[in-house]
Amino acid sequence: MVLLSFDIEEFDMPLEYKGQIPFERQISISQTGLERTLNLLKKHQVKATFFSTVVFAENSRALIERLLSEGHELASHTWFHSEFEEKHLKESKDRLEELFSAKVTGLRMPRMMPVSKNAVEDAGYAYNSSVNPTFLPGRYNNLKVSRTYFKEGKVTQIPASVSPNFRIPLFWLSFHNFPLAFYKKLASDTLKKDGYLNIYFHPWEFAGIKEEAFRLPGFTVKNSGDDMVRRFGDFVSWLKNKNHTFGTFQEFQKQIES
Repeated sequence: MVLLSFDIEEFDMPLEYKGQIPFERQISISQTGLERTLNLLKKHQVKATFFSTVVFAENSRALIERLLSEGHELASHTWFHSEFEEKHLKESKDRLEELFSAKVTGLRMPRMMPVSKNAVEDAGYAYNSSVNPTFLPGRYNNLKVSRTYFKEGKVTQIPASVSPNFRIPLFWLSFHNFPLAFYKKLASDTLKKDGYLNIYFHPWEFAGIKEEAFRLPGFTVKNSGDDMVRRFGDFVSWLKNKNHTFGTFQEFQKQIES
């Protein structure tokens, strides 16, 4: 099974690189990207899981209602993208459920930050996909974490996919910067070894961010916008031609625990 997921949030990445972007623009860029993302998924008739901050969801209710009506899953990306307190775990889950009358069972921390396993369980989540089990200088050092899903207390941990050899991450930056043929080879190897693929993106990758003066490094905006729409469409078509199925995290958890 292919697990496509998207972290939907206020587009605050320029602030990490000393750039400037008003809050309203952070939201509008992500909204534009989310609409393009949903159009692509509808075109290819595949399901995905969307991890949303409460801030984005409160400002984008029609889009969240659309993704739910089209069969996608809503999960929590906590309350804010650049501010976190442990209480936000339960508060964000409760608020998303209240806003959209949807059962929220999954969590992904902003920027894949570490989080207390007990706090995640106490907040009522069934699964957590907040670990990139690889080594990335300055960001992750998770080489001792299982590459594949595992149980931690009552919570199913579903790490992001990395290749069987050398733990090369298959996250959004790899998709943008590797030659697509090489990325497909890594994805194929991972599907063959693990039986599933867990890869994540952000809707703002599908928006025209490289044309704006956000002072972002080239590797973060390469193959974004229209290039990303074409690249992602090509990749999904390739997976479908290989007869791979697509599902939400909730569907995947039911499958592995049945």
